[in-house]
Amino acid sequence: MSSSRHPIALRLERIVDGPTRLLATVMLLPLVDGIFPALVLAGAVDSVAGILQVGLLVFGGSATLAVVLAELDGTRREQVRVVLAVGALLIPLAAVQAALAPTIAGVLSLDVFGRFAALVVAAIAAKTASARVGELLPRPAVIVGLGFVASVRPAGAELVVHLDPAAVVHGTAAGAVGVAFALAVALAAPRLREAVLLDRFRFGSAVALGLLALSIIGFPFGRAPLAVLAVTAVFAFDPAEAGRHARDAESTEREPPADPGDSPDPAVDDPALTDSQERGADGPSPGPEAVTDGGDRASVDGERPPWF
Repeated sequence: MSSSRHPIALRLERIVDGPTRLLATVMLLPLVDGIFPALVLAGAVDSVAGILQVGLLVFGGSATLAVVLAELDGTRREQVRVVLAVGALLIPLAAVQAALAPTIAGVLSLDVFGRFAALVVAAIAAKTASARVGELLPRPAVIVGLGFVASVRPAGAELVVHLDPAAVVHGTAAGAVGVAFALAVALAAPRLREAVLLDRFRFGSAVALGLLALSIIGFPFGRAPLAVLAVTAVFAFDPAEAGRHARDAESTEREPPADPGDSPDPAVDDPALTDSQERGADGPSPGPEAVTDGGDRASVDGERPPWF
């Protein structure tokens, strides 16, 4: 990418053509790979902190930030329109998957499936931090599929449609948080594009995702992923970087263009060079000690003549 070598966004950029499709793919990928339903089944969105963590780290996160800042073109209004178009598709899909999650829960062992959901988040954290490590890990969809196979309870299982309004509200809210994050980045893009260190934010997001994975399997981290993400945002924002870019742009505008007619002529300004050229024109041709290098350069007594 132009401003950040984000591993996930780079991999998707090779597949998807165009920044709009790239943003849609990055934000909708948790729905396609089954990451979001796995998190809903694991109880990751059962609290306000969980909704914020999933929305900011899974639907938003460093990949969305990198795509909005480094890839989206056009004016601020055009970028906002693109984000809203993606959000119009993401939020309803998140609500549908959250509505179907309780139905699937009837045939699964949630304790086992929750461990696989944590493993999925940990894999995303590793892929976010390092492209080389990400190549060694399986795709999140593969991990979710293995978790489903390992946690399914065929004996006495009944697939009964169960609609939980709370799960629908929580899932919809998590999707809305992710869209709100992308929308805020698009609105502040002219400022953030010059002041945010994307790679620093990426590594901090990977740490927050790792803590989220540990909290899913029962570690008492609570709101620690949100705290890490907040600290990451503070350290990734560098106003001095924006000031440096502004000074460089201003100096470039003030610097007059170079005039080819004003460049000094070495044959006129260098007396030694002029004398050497005159001697070379009027004097005898080089003797046997002259050595020709490739037909273009000549050296006398092992030294290059001054006009070269």
